[in-house]
Amino acid sequence: MTNSTPTLQQAAVVQNPGENASIALRNDIPIASPGQNEVLVKLTCTGLCRSELRAVLAWGAYNSIIGHEGVGIVVKAGPEVPESLLTKRVGVKWLYSACNECSVCKRGFPNHCAQQLNTSRHVPGTLQQYVIADARFLTVIPEGVTDAVAAPLLCAGLTMVGALSRLDNELQAGDFIVISGSGGGVGPYWMKNLRVIAVDSGDDKRALSLESGAEVFFDYKTEDVIARVREFTVEGAHATIVVPGTKEALKMAPNLVRNMGFVVNVGLPPNGLDIPLSATLCTARGLTFIGSSVGTENQLTALLQAAAVGKIVPAIDVFDFSAVPTLIEKLREDGITGRAVVTLPQ
Repeated sequence: MTNSTPTLQQAAVVQNPGENASIALRNDIPIASPGQNEVLVKLTCTGLCRSELRAVLAWGAYNSIIGHEGVGIVVKAGPEVPESLLTKRVGVKWLYSACNECSVCKRGFPNHCAQQLNTSRHVPGTLQQYVIADARFLTVIPEGVTDAVAAPLLCAGLTMVGALSRLDNELQAGDFIVISGSGGGVGPYWMKNLRVIAVDSGDDKRALSLESGAEVFFDYKTEDVIARVREFTVEGAHATIVVPGTKEALKMAPNLVRNMGFVVNVGLPPNGLDIPLSATLCTARGLTFIGSSVGTENQLTALLQAAAVGKIVPAIDVFDFSAVPTLIEKLREDGITGRAVVTLPQ
């Protein structure tokens, strides 16, 4: 079960993680061979997620090759991998593998498995030409979805869908929801018939948020967001999804929702940042705080099918591999509107 592949490849490598980190574009990275249950995927492109900054800024222990929104073709398979998977077009996600045995996995949520391994964290990521992936946790990309469109759906899109699903039994059509950090260009806001209030900064993100289905947009740099949300909703929103991993966004969140409201956090701040939420306030107002990490494979399948028929069209810009260092710097400056997708050298 092998195809001929080179021995070395090009990759973007994080050097000196921390405030003085840099990205080196190297062409001497060995190509690994797949082991049991693993495949080798030749990547065509990968999305860039803002959470890559955790690795760049040394907010945790990560692999020096980052990226977890990769799309490519299976070119080699290890033991216990079905032959039929060869030549399939697949997505390589944040979830590299899970135990499949714990209570959380058995409930259908391997994305919350305590024993999970993650692409770009525990194993090398997708900013390289070839990547090893666990065949049991790959996603086959359906016809009708281009590689560049599929890439950001593997994490950014799945994260939003997963967060919204945590509110399935709590919200009704017509309820208000605030999306903080709405300029990411993937949020399928309209899917649950909610009235979306977008919060971000800048004219480009305002335009993109409104095009994506938000009813109104408030700029957190120039407006009193809490006051504007209260004015628009009277009591406050029924829920908010917090995308930015910042203290400011988390501190603002409970003030955006009404009593018995919900705060769903998907942002990943530095590990030392605690939730700035008063226990007394939470109790008195009946607030619920929920953490959400991406979504399930079933949710991703539905998301990709929606993209295949044109119901979801993420806002993407495609860049050459050589642009990776510049793009990482733009992520640090919050200077990217929509999603950046990088093509890998072929």
